[in-house]
Amino acid sequence: MDRPEECNRAVLVSVANFDYGVPLGRRPGANCDAKKLHCILTKLGYKVELHMDPSSKEIYKLFSEESRRPVKECFLAVLSSHGEEGCVFGSDGKPVQLSRVFTYFDNECMEKKTKLFLIQACRGGALDDGVEVDSSVSRFPHYFSVPVDTAVMFATAPGYGAFMNFTGSVFLQTFCSLLEEEGHSNLELTRLMTRLSHRVAYTFESKGRKYGGKKEMPCFLTRLTRDVFPFAEMEKDR
Repeated sequence: MDRPEECNRAVLVSVANFDYGVPLGRRPGANCDAKKLHCILTKLGYKVELHMDPSSKEIYKLFSEESRRPVKECFLAVLSSHGEEGCVFGSDGKPVQLSRVFTYFDNECMEKKTKLFLIQACRGGALDDGVEVDSSVSRFPHYFSVPVDTAVMFATAPGYGAFMNFTGSVFLQTFCSLLEEEGHSNLELTRLMTRLSHRVAYTFESKGRKYGGKKEMPCFLTRLTRDVFPFAEMEKDR
């Protein structure tokens, strides 16, 4: 039998409110995302930890420690905040470099374990009109810091914004909806991420006078070396 600490783990980092004086707006939908993710992942057998409004220093410290803790087969990290290309922001308004976070997991403890990162953050200020964009990783060399057996799913393509309203983000709410639907939790990870991309790209369109008609296209980066089924564990254990 597995030791009690050897379970699939999920760490949710959500920044909804920023420190006084930081010129970044509140993200009221972040709390909705966090609650729904916590509920669904717990039902799927994950041990879930939620960290609300940490500073950049606290985020670095958190993932440095998490990368050395035992995990059964899969470690899932969700980072939700304002962002730019290559970083998200802590509650103190300071950037958290994603490449640095990824490198923490290139260690013996995480060897041969599946690492999945979901990044809900803008990657620039452009808005997607529904045209093809260039998401080649060769433009972003810091992505080569991603360890083997790791996948990263970004809410949007490089240079573009990601949408959120008071009910949550398009990306994470769609991810949760897929896991709730019959059959999707049993999918191999790359197939699940493909369906997530398709649903966001083809069913979402922003509304309103300022942003009406804009789209969002998630971006998937993988260094997986095998098929993985990170959300089918609970059913297989039964």
